[in-house]
Amino acid sequence: MTDFGVCSYRLDLEEPGALEEILHTYSQPLIRYAYSLIGSTAAAEDAMEDAIAALFVKGGSFSSPEALRAWLYRTTRNKAVSYVRRHSREVPLQDVEQVLSTVDAEENMLLRLRNRQLYACLQDLPRQYRDVLVLYYFDGFDVPGICAVWRKSPKQVYNMLARARDALRQRLIKEGISYEDLR
Repeated sequence: MTDFGVCSYRLDLEEPGALEEILHTYSQPLIRYAYSLIGSTAAAEDAMEDAIAALFVKGGSFSSPEALRAWLYRTTRNKAVSYVRRHSREVPLQDVEQVLSTVDAEENMLLRLRNRQLYACLQDLPRQYRDVLVLYYFDGFDVPGICAVWRKSPKQVYNMLARARDALRQRLIKEGISYEDLR
């Protein structure tokens, strides 16, 4: 008897090109996410590589592509947190444009300055606030997606988003940055 209520998204890791496809699709967003947690480009790349390696060790049966994405983000977050625990010190924000900006720096210097100010303010926020903002605004997760990554209820995520936005807004005002400056 077939169970039509259950569908499975099977990722064939043995297929030629599977690694390249996963790297092409997820490497940069995962590096950005890990960088927001760690603050080091090299460590963020290592966290992403460890997460993708864990995928190949685990196997590839997920309920949907969104479940795969959530699993990769959750695993990357765990790898990044482990790195921070091992090194037990805050790493200063550096070379953020190299990781987070896809715009040529010479073409748009004002954008670089704005990004630097925004990321400096983001870096000053508590870790949970920074994480939820990065997932929502930079990595394109919706609330159910963040729930899957964090294993929290939608209400908890909505509350965290509201608090994080308010904290960032207050930090930007303190720095003298208006909403129009960010557009």
